[in-house]
Amino acid sequence: MTETSPIRVYLLDDHEVVRQGLRFLLEAAGDIEVVGESGSAEDATHRIPALRPHVAVLDARLPDGSGIEVCRSVRAVDPSINALILTSYDDDEALFAAIMAGAAGYVLKEIKASDLISAVRHVAGGHSLIDPTLTSRVLERVRNGPATAPELAELTDQELKLLGYIAEGLTNRQIGERMYLAEKTVKNYVSSILAKLGLERRTQAAVLAAKLLDPTGDSR
Repeated sequence: MTETSPIRVYLLDDHEVVRQGLRFLLEAAGDIEVVGESGSAEDATHRIPALRPHVAVLDARLPDGSGIEVCRSVRAVDPSINALILTSYDDDEALFAAIMAGAAGYVLKEIKASDLISAVRHVAGGHSLIDPTLTSRVLERVRNGPATAPELAELTDQELKLLGYIAEGLTNRQIGERMYLAEKTVKNYVSSILAKLGLERRTQAAVLAAKLLDPTGDSR
């Protein structure tokens, strides 16, 4: 991006009216061009890397997944694409997930129009909108995670968290909503967990998790 070239933006939101409103708002700024849009996570995951926008404005919650998951996938392909998560929910867990996915910003949909334009410009310039102290807290949480019971040693942090939700009796769809993952991704995680634990059924995993994890999902 040069001083004279427009900021290329991609929009992801499952509501067409919202996308149209965002397009009108951003392009009215004069230095922003919306180069593409999607209403689904799957479509955006494929189209964003091909279009190479400077900023991808991503809705956090979508029928087939989440903007946070799209952010993770897109940046794995092209880290130069900056992601701005736009959400209706002020959720610590979502903020944690956004930071871990490499998002440059996390803003609520109630943000003022002028502030959203400023946020897009800020993120396009390679800057972060996320408070450094929050990032530090996330990194500390990762570094100082709870000790894992020997039976669960092979599971990743993401799988451990998901196992805790299984123990609570949540469905794949509910887990996906909590963890900002597509239902299909949750299903794949469950299969991986069962294989690593040498189990055949979800109920067996739930029973084991109830014995080894505390109610918050942290291992004892």
